[in-house]
Amino acid sequence: MILVTGAAGFIGFHVAQRLLRDGESVHGLDSLNDYYDIGLKQARLNLLREHQGFTFHLADLVDAKTLARIFEDHKPDHVVNLAAQAGVRYSLANPKAYIDSNVTGFLNLLEACRSGPVKHLVFASSSSVYGLNTAMPFSVHQPTDHPVSLYAATKKANELMAHSHSHVYGLPATGLRLFTAYGPWGRPDMALFHFTRSILEGKPIDVYDQGRMQRDFTYIDDIAEGIVRTIHRPPAPDPAWRGDAPDPASSRAPFGSTISATTPRSNSCASSPSSRTASARRRSSASCPPSPPRCRSRTPTPPTSPATSASPPRPRSKPASAGSSSGTGAITGPDFGESIPPRSPYFLRR
Repeated sequence: MILVTGAAGFIGFHVAQRLLRDGESVHGLDSLNDYYDIGLKQARLNLLREHQGFTFHLADLVDAKTLARIFEDHKPDHVVNLAAQAGVRYSLANPKAYIDSNVTGFLNLLEACRSGPVKHLVFASSSSVYGLNTAMPFSVHQPTDHPVSLYAATKKANELMAHSHSHVYGLPATGLRLFTAYGPWGRPDMALFHFTRSILEGKPIDVYDQGRMQRDFTYIDDIAEGIVRTIHRPPAPDPAWRGDAPDPASSRAPFGSTISATTPRSNSCASSPSSRTASARRRSSASCPPSPPRCRSRTPTPPTSPATSASPPRPRSKPASAGSSSGTGAITGPDFGESIPPRSPYFLRR
């Protein structure tokens, strides 16, 4: 049985749905918080409930006793942690929510996994951990010690906490540094929804940094496929790892922190404040024009939760054939949300 936390969320829903279609038994866990429209989360759950292999638990990772009871009663073999307080801007308005969910909740999950025992914990880290790093392309071999938001700091903390549990208790764990996702059933606080809503309502689109930013997005099915491929490929200790020349990408513990990759789908000239100007692995050949007349600059504010329906689906491209590489971890190579050359392979670490 596979436990998927954050199952009513954007990525969690698609991962759970993919697993169910593959014939897996899936238990979904979600607190159904009101960060954005709960109706959208309920609608996702209704689709998951159409599968006989799906069981839902209304629970919060912060509730350690309830979480321990779920593990004791159902004994998941694998855990995919996609539950977290998301959003960079919102961490400015409600920092405590990030510590509660992303740190305390994650610790409770680690403790439940080691008591299981769980064969493999796959958890969502974030591209935000790269922070002030400007070296391109991003790499798991680079240090990530300068986060620029509390959200990023909590995701970095997740990687460190998971590694310590891997080292002390032998818990196989893989952290995936996911980049921006888009697609059907997406989060309404994301930029594409704001752009679309403004266009439909004839309103100006808010643009930051005078429209000079570029942002790439990854189609949700590609992200779900990468996560599903990771689940049954737990990392192993890397015998080549050296304490006198430590490589952040591997460990002598069964732990892997990796950048996950597929071909990106779109590039946006208008961008949210959380976007980075130079984070793309390969910049688009088309440069973004200056701010158009109908675009305006705006001071960042925490996202609201407008009710919205799913964005229309778009066909996704299949990743290149899997290859192999040395070391620990599950998926590496180019990242999920940045521009990459079409020839870039989709690596699977074995």
